[in-house]
Amino acid sequence: MTRRSLLAAGTAALAAPLFARRSLASSGVVNVFAWGDYFQPNIIEAFEAATGIKINVSTYGSNEEAASKLRAAGGKGFDLIFPSVDTRPNYDEGDLLAEIDESKLNVGLIEPSLWRSSLELGAARRGKRYLVPFTWGTEGITYDSSALNVAPGELSYAHLWAEGMEGKVALRQKSILVSLAIYLDATGELPSNRAMDLYKSEEYTRRIFDGCVAFAAKHKANIGSYWNNATEATAAFTDAGCSIGQTWDTTGIKLNADVDAKWRYAAPKEGALAWMDTAAVPAGAENIDQAYALLNFLLSPEVGGLFSNNTGYNSAALGSAAHMSDAGRAAFEFAYPGDAIANLWWWPMFTPWFSQVREEYVEKLTNA
Repeated sequence: MTRRSLLAAGTAALAAPLFARRSLASSGVVNVFAWGDYFQPNIIEAFEAATGIKINVSTYGSNEEAASKLRAAGGKGFDLIFPSVDTRPNYDEGDLLAEIDESKLNVGLIEPSLWRSSLELGAARRGKRYLVPFTWGTEGITYDSSALNVAPGELSYAHLWAEGMEGKVALRQKSILVSLAIYLDATGELPSNRAMDLYKSEEYTRRIFDGCVAFAAKHKANIGSYWNNATEATAAFTDAGCSIGQTWDTTGIKLNADVDAKWRYAAPKEGALAWMDTAAVPAGAENIDQAYALLNFLLSPEVGGLFSNNTGYNSAALGSAAHMSDAGRAAFEFAYPGDAIANLWWWPMFTPWFSQVREEYVEKLTNA
């Protein structure tokens, strides 16, 4: 299982009549290449009813598959594609993506912090934007609220390493190395420019990870379970006796909805780890106006909320939370209090050495 296999419940039977009152473009077709769960029937039907534009959807299961197929077609065959922001370099060879035409894009629809952050994460190349923020998710803290009473905005990575938590903490090694760097930077114990020095050089990466592993080793008794996928993350709480852990957002939200309301998910005050998927127009796109009509439609607050209800992911559409289901909106608002969204820590594009060095330190952490 991956984060894309987790779907939140929710439909919107009245969506088509609502959006049919708007005229976004006039007829035509738009050819979309997207993740498998992005375009569910309620969104397709609403867009086609509102615009007269027909959506043709092809799907992929990985960023590698998407880039490979577009490269094989020379950037042609699709009008809109949805790469993860850190994978943009995969499209640079052959100039497979077109520069975003901001005269056609309603930038005001997009959450400003996401619009700005995306530029540093890979959305731009040589000063030009090629990717538009579309959806995002996080890795923060799931916890048993009946055992830990913490005020909104005060949840911290420190709670994972507190005394009295022996055998109660669930972690993913790859991620905890980074969140520890963020936490130890916040406390001043191990300065790292909020973990961004991990990507400065291999020497910096090793120095920071050495400190993170040493800290984790001192508190290893707290670790009750390691997880590597959604099933293992959920089982850490339902079967392994953990009461707190660093998890994907969907893990805690689904535990709350499907298992017991005591389980809550929230971003720690030091900043949750965050991923971002984007939208892009391939260089060989033929239906440009229709592509932008669809993108603007998807980024409207109402459709952003509908998308979140369909998939369980967070929309980049400004104000979309107000159009989520009651349960989805409540979970979103609880997870991201105050300035939590502006304080997210976005995974940057990997440097040539980072993945290999991180795997080495995952092994050290596991055996510490």
